[in-house]
Amino acid sequence: MYSLDVNFLNDRPELKPNSRRLSRSPKLVISSADKRPMYIGLAALIAFPVFAGAVYGVLAWRTGDLEQQQAALDSQLGNLEIEKKNLATIEAQAKQATDEAQALATVFNQIKPWSAMAQDIRDRLPANVQLLAIKQLEAKDQGSAPAGSAKVPNTVQIDGFANSFNDVNDFLLTLQQSNFLRPEITKIVDAHLGEDRTLQTPDMPNVPFKRSGGAIKLPKQVQFSIVTAVSEVPASDLIRELDRKGAVGLVTRIEALQDRGVIQTASTQPAKSAADMKATSQDKGAKKP
Repeated sequence: MYSLDVNFLNDRPELKPNSRRLSRSPKLVISSADKRPMYIGLAALIAFPVFAGAVYGVLAWRTGDLEQQQAALDSQLGNLEIEKKNLATIEAQAKQATDEAQALATVFNQIKPWSAMAQDIRDRLPANVQLLAIKQLEAKDQGSAPAGSAKVPNTVQIDGFANSFNDVNDFLLTLQQSNFLRPEITKIVDAHLGEDRTLQTPDMPNVPFKRSGGAIKLPKQVQFSIVTAVSEVPASDLIRELDRKGAVGLVTRIEALQDRGVIQTASTQPAKSAADMKATSQDKGAKKP
């Protein structure tokens, strides 16, 4: 038999499943009379290009400002490069002038005037010694010099004659004490007795002169040759000596260079004592034949 199943709950609208879903998700209803979405879209359409144009303008202005700053920096860099080249040129010119002044000062500082050296030798000449010649030897003319003074630059040979060998030795000792000469180079290279001499009487016209006993003989003299060399002491250290010997011009130039700081005065080497000079000259003196 058939049974009748009736569900009365479905007859209630609030309990229907479909009506329950519809009540939970209500639909958004937009009225055709509301124009706000259109205004919002129009505003967005206008705002985006304006904002993009503003950003582009700001970037373009900043780019132009940076380009101007770069141009100014490039100009300053170019000026600095020019000044750097000018400074390098000035430094080169200053260095060249300094080198020339130093070379000139070196030349003046190495000069030993012959007049001053000759005057110094004359002042040291004993009473019984006479000079015949003072000459500078070249390297090829130093063959007669001893081995210790061979091929020494600025070598000088002094020739003369004396009454005795002791006078020659005294003259050697005085030369070794000179600040213008090198004592270790100053040596006697030759010393020997000369030929016989006779007293020569002048012939006077209309004046008869007779001598009894023949010609008068004079004692023999010692002919000698001394080799020495010019000292390497700077002239700036010999200002007093040069002034005393009459080299006023050189002294004035050296003092002017010292005032400008081109020449620095160095301390002179201490002079040898008399004992050292005597020991040095023991094997250099003239000996009797």
